[in-house]
Amino acid sequence: MTKRDYYEILNVSKTATTEEIKKAYRNLALQHHPDRVQADKKKEAEEKFKEISEAYAVLSDQNKRKLYDQYGHAGIDGRYTSEDIFRGADFSGVEDIFRGGNVEDIFGDIFNIFGGGQFSSSRRGRGGGVSRGADLEYHLTINLEEAYSGCEKTINIYHTQTCASCKGSGAKQGTSRKTCPSCRGTGVVRYSRGFFSLQQTCSKCGGSGEIIGTPCPDCSGKGKVKKQSSFTVKVPSGVDTGSTIRVRGKGEAGERGGASGDLYIVIRVLQHKIFERKKNDLFVEVPIGIATAALGGEISVPTLSGNVSMKIPSGTPSDKVFRLNGKGMPSVNTGKYGDEYVRVIIAPPTTLSSRQKELLREFAQTTGEKVDEGMFKKIFGK
Repeated sequence: MTKRDYYEILNVSKTATTEEIKKAYRNLALQHHPDRVQADKKKEAEEKFKEISEAYAVLSDQNKRKLYDQYGHAGIDGRYTSEDIFRGADFSGVEDIFRGGNVEDIFGDIFNIFGGGQFSSSRRGRGGGVSRGADLEYHLTINLEEAYSGCEKTINIYHTQTCASCKGSGAKQGTSRKTCPSCRGTGVVRYSRGFFSLQQTCSKCGGSGEIIGTPCPDCSGKGKVKKQSSFTVKVPSGVDTGSTIRVRGKGEAGERGGASGDLYIVIRVLQHKIFERKKNDLFVEVPIGIATAALGGEISVPTLSGNVSMKIPSGTPSDKVFRLNGKGMPSVNTGKYGDEYVRVIIAPPTTLSSRQKELLREFAQTTGEKVDEGMFKKIFGK
């Protein structure tokens, strides 16, 4: 099923501010929360609530919104899983519309719609569990010839990897984590002050509900270590500046043995000395002589696959543009080649023999041209 436009879902313009997006989401969340509709409409409300929450998770995040504005749903779905879309989104702004209810229960129910797990509230489960690592970004510069034919590049990155000794647990081999005595495994500590009851993340276990008795000596209890990785990546033909290659599992290590994030390689293609690129088409200027322009002939034209012969019809004016079909860049998606556009520039000779000068003067007389002898001598001599 085709996804609806996120801006349309929240009923905001593409220039909407973050505050306007948050306000629109609050209103729609109040209207479509599954706990606020009749039982026979609960399923429909859940789907609608998930749709508006996904739209909010993307448009309220600066990086995700930039990707969406540039590439649409393809930019989001190609980079984030259904769970990653919600990672880091701030849903706390909707708390004020649920006055009179238990906010923790409400948010537990909301995030269970998305599959639970990382969205569970502190009352329903411990924080600090197994989670996927962060994604990384790497910038790779290549030349136009490499972009044309594709290439292989060796990538060196310095990133965290799951500790091989403790498998990410942080505990020394032969030992295990223990229930935190401060929060008794809940991950939160509660305090009472008169009529008020407060709670905060347990400072001893960091909200995980567990502590490490004997830390792993290789990672000092962190569960991961910083190392350099070197690997080869294939750059497909047709890439352009801004193209992104996703390498799974080469990002930062996950928490407590969780899956590693991904590495996104952002391509930059250097400007070429003779070719100008516009999408999959190439543009080049080639000089031709006066005789070739007047009488016609064949010239050699450079392309990224080697020089080719091109016919010049008689009477060709300067700045005339010819098209060479299929001599442009390949499409990174379809493999179909663009075209090369050749602009011919008539270049007069800068040095002439006496005989050539004589012939040019005779030619000018037959055509009725008036030759500026002073300028003629400056350029070609006597």
